[in-house]
Amino acid sequence: MILILTLLIAWFIFTLLVKVIKTTVKTAFLVAAVIVLLQIGYNISPLDILNYIIQFSQSLSEIIGGK
Repeated sequence: MILILTLLIAWFIFTLLVKVIKTTVKTAFLVAAVIVLLQIGYNISPLDILNYIIQFSQSLSEIIGGK
């Protein structure tokens, strides 16, 4: 009985991890596709995107911090 319960829990954890990994890979491919399309269509480099994200996070922290 304990062996069956252990196998069921292991199977549940395995399928959960597979779903998480699938979702992560899909998201990574989507982000990469968006970056490539921005670079091709609007000549925006990944460094430009990174700089914008850094500036946005700094602005957001100033708004939240009340500076």
